[in-house]
Amino acid sequence: DNFLPKTSASFSTNSYDAFISPNTLNLSSFTKLMKKLQEIHPEASRDRIVDALLEVRKNNKGILSGLSINSIVKRTSVIL
Repeated sequence: DNFLPKTSASFSTNSYDAFISPNTLNLSSFTKLMKKLQEIHPEASRDRIVDALLEVRKNNKGILSGLSINSIVKRTSVIL
């Protein structure tokens, strides 16, 4: 325990927890992605954007890894 760095990040059981996993996007990429999508689609709620991202993932065989951020943004924008 003493060898692990302490972090201030807390994780809750919000709907986007399933989206953030080691196999898809790290937290930094997720934050950038959300920021970009919120700028492009200011009318969309955060939950709506997350739902659209989950749909993109579902349509891509259940994964987002391998897709560029721009590709994810384009595919999500089509859904939004």
